[in-house]
This record gives sequence, C-alpha cells and structure tokens, in this order.
Amino acid sequence: MTAIIRLSGVSKKFRTGSVLEDVDLEVLEGERLAVTGANGTGKSVLLRLMCRLLAPDSGTVFIDDRFQSPRKSFPQEFGIVIDRPGFQALRTGFENLQELARIRRKIGDREIRSAMDQVGLDSGLRQRVGQYSLGMKQKLALAQAIMENQQVLLLDEPFNALDEESAVRVRALLLKLSEQGRTIVFCSHNPEDLDEVATRRLAIVNSRVVKSD
Repeated sequence: MTAIIRLSGVSKKFRTGSVLEDVDLEVLEGERLAVTGANGTGKSVLLRLMCRLLAPDSGTVFIDDRFQSPRKSFPQEFGIVIDRPGFQALRTGFENLQELARIRRKIGDREIRSAMDQVGLDSGLRQRVGQYSLGMKQKLALAQAIMENQQVLLLDEPFNALDEESAVRVRALLLKLSEQGRTIVFCSHNPEDLDEVATRRLAIVNSRVVKSD
C-alpha cells in the first residue's frame, strides 16, 4: 500500500514543554488509522502536523503530490475536523457550507445537501448556527469535511458530542467512505468507535507515537 502521509523524525514543542518527540509514522492509502491517548498528549497536534497546519520543529512531513494544491502549499484533497471550523453564527448550516464551497467552486447545492443528509443534519433547517447544539455543530463540521469528496479525512474526535444514534450513523458513514477508497485518520477515546472503525491503531505515550493493540 502507498504511504500518502509520512512523518520522519518529527518533533514539536511549545512553551509548556515537548509534545511530540521523534515521530516516525506512515498513513497508508485506504486505511482507517486511529490515534489514541489521554487528553493533552498531542493528538490534535499530530493531526495538525499531518496536514501542515503546524510546522514541526524538526523532522519532515511528506504528503503525496496527488493530494496537494498545484503549488504544494497545502493538502487540497484533505477533509479536516480539528477544533471545529469557525462557522458564521448568524447564518444557517447550509449557508455556511455554501460559503465554504464558493472557495473552490467544485460543488453545488446538491452536494452540500447530500453531505448534510449523510451526517444526519437537515439542510432545510432555518435555525442559525449560533443556536446549534454541540452535536449539531459537530455534524456540520463533518459535513464540510466530506462535501467536496475529499479523499483523505483527518478527524479529531469525530464522535464528540453526538448522541448514540448519531454516533452509529457516523461510524457507518466512515465505513462507507472507506469502502469508496477514502483514507481516514481519526482520534477517539471510545472503545466502540475504535473496534468498529479502525483498521490500525497508534497511541501517543510520553510524547512518543507507539503501536497500540
């Protein structure tokens, strides 16, 4: 299998100390990779490094050319949910996704409605995002991560704030997307999510990324 993301000797530290040290890992095309670890161990930092939202202090981050912008400045075919996008509170969920879709002009309203439907969010809802529950905001974030048929998904706690019915829906959705050839990297604390979705697991322990059973 082809490695579409590769971290070699990657380290990252902040004022509070080292978060990740000498990380070597590959994300293989088509796999569903789970990253686990206690709160504050650096899972979100790892995902940010994978998509170059953060630069490492040392080491290199490789992304396959197929998934990058023409100038290779950012990963163009990545769907990302990290700390939730900054949606406009006074607009509806559908209107927010329309604004995001205008950036690349790759999709239209039909694809937006389809993505919202897949995550269990009513595209016709007139409620403003500022009035959304945490679970609804999570669904909206997931919808933006898949609406443009992104081939690589980096999802930080995608099941967070979802009720059980919604969590079941999202697990099934990720499996369906995987069957279509998508590559998925996600973080979760929930054993059920890991058991049902992950094909491989890694854990962050003492700033190191290690294999997890």
